Amino acid sequence: MSEIESQARACRDAAQVVAGLDSDARRALLQAMAQALEVNAGQILAGNARDLAAARDKGVGSAMLDRLALDPARLLAMADAVREVAGLPDPVGQVTRDDVRPNGIRVQKVRVPLGVIAMIYEARPNVTAEAAALCLKAGNGVILRGGSEAIHSNTAIAQALAGALNANGVPPAAVTVLTDVRREAMLELLQLHELIDLAIPRGGEGLIRFVAEHARVPVIKHYKGVCHLFVDASADLDKSVDLLVDGKCSRPSACNSLETLLVHRDIAAAFLPRAAQALAERGVQLRADEHAQPLLPGSTAASEDDYAAEFLDLVLAVRVVDDLDAAIAHIRTYTSDHTEVIATEDVTSAERFVSALRSAVVMVNASSRFSDGGQLGLGSEIGISTTRLHAYGPMGLEALTVERFVVRGEGQVRR
Repeated sequence: MSEIESQARACRDAAQVVAGLDSDARRALLQAMAQALEVNAGQILAGNARDLAAARDKGVGSAMLDRLALDPARLLAMADAVREVAGLPDPVGQVTRDDVRPNGIRVQKVRVPLGVIAMIYEARPNVTAEAAALCLKAGNGVILRGGSEAIHSNTAIAQALAGALNANGVPPAAVTVLTDVRREAMLELLQLHELIDLAIPRGGEGLIRFVAEHARVPVIKHYKGVCHLFVDASADLDKSVDLLVDGKCSRPSACNSLETLLVHRDIAAAFLPRAAQALAERGVQLRADEHAQPLLPGSTAASEDDYAAEFLDLVLAVRVVDDLDAAIAHIRTYTSDHTEVIATEDVTSAERFVSALRSAVVMVNASSRFSDGGQLGLGSEIGISTTRLHAYGPMGLEALTVERFVVRGEGQVRR
C-alpha cells in the first residue's frame, strides 16, 4: 500500500469517528480548533513568512501573493470563520421529506455526511482551516492537498488543528494534509474512488481542468469567474459607480470580482466618463470596444479574448451594448456561470435579466463581491460549483451532505 493510499484509509477511518459525534461534540471540536489557530499564531505566521519569501524569490505575481499572504488580522479572521461554522445549524440528521405512503410505510429523506472530501487548492492557506471546519461540522473527514507555494503555512495550520483533534478524542487523520505536493501524488489521490467520495479543486483553470480530466471520483468544477456588471438604461448612476468600484477594486484577485462591464448605449455618454475617473483613481486598466473607448480616456482596444478573460487583477473589459437583450447575449457567450449583476431601477428589466441567465449567482443592484458563502449566510464556503450537480453556486455545509431515504414500516411487504 502506498503512502497516499494509507493516508486516505486513515482519513476514512477517522471520518467514521467524526460522523459518530453528536452536534454538540462537533461544535466543541470546532471551537477548540479556532482557539488552536490563535494559540499557534506565531508558528503559523512564521511558516507563512517562509512561503512568501520563497514566492517572491520565484517572481510570483501580485495576485498570487495576495492569496498566499497571512497577517495577524487574516489569521484572526480565519479563527473567527471556524467559530462561525461551529455556530451554524447542523445539517446532519436534518429531515427534508417526511411522507406516509398509502400502504402505511413512512418515507423520510435525511441528510448524512458525504464521507471523505479531497480538497485540492492553490495558495490560500485559509482554505486549510476553513475547509477542515466545514467538513468536520458536516460529519466528514478531509484530505487537504495544498500547493507547494503554501506548504509551510498549511503544515503549521494542520499541526495546530491536530492538537485540537487529539484533545477532543478525534484521530488527527480526520484532517489530513498531504505534504507530498508532487503532481503524481495528486493524481494517485484522485484514483482512490473507493476511499474518496468527492474532490473539490480550488485554484487556477489549469489545476481544475487537470483534476476534472484525471479523477475517478466525482469532482465539483469551477473553472474561472468571468463576472459581469450590466448598467441598464434606467440605472442609478451613483449606485452603479459604487457597484463597479467595489466589484472590481475591493479584491481584484478574488473569483467574484468583476471582469467585464456592459453599459446600455443610452447612458454610456453619461456613465462611462464617471466610471473611468473612479477606476483611474484606483489604477484600473480599461480595455474597451470601439463605442466605449472614446468615452474612456487612457483605455486600449479590447480583443475578443479580453471578454473571455479572468484577469484577477486591476484590468477591466468594457463594452457598450444596444439594450438588455444584447447584454444577455454577450453574457451567454462569455459567461463562466459564476456571477452576473444588473444595475437597474426597472423591475421588468431586473426580472428579465434574472430569468434569462443560468449563472450560479445572479444579482440585482448588489455587488458581485457578495457572491461568497459567508456573505450569503452559508458560513465559510468550501468552494463554488458552476457545474449542475447536487450543489450549484457557493457551497456551504448542506453541500457537504447527501440526502438518503429512511423507510419505516410495520412489516409491510411488496407482492
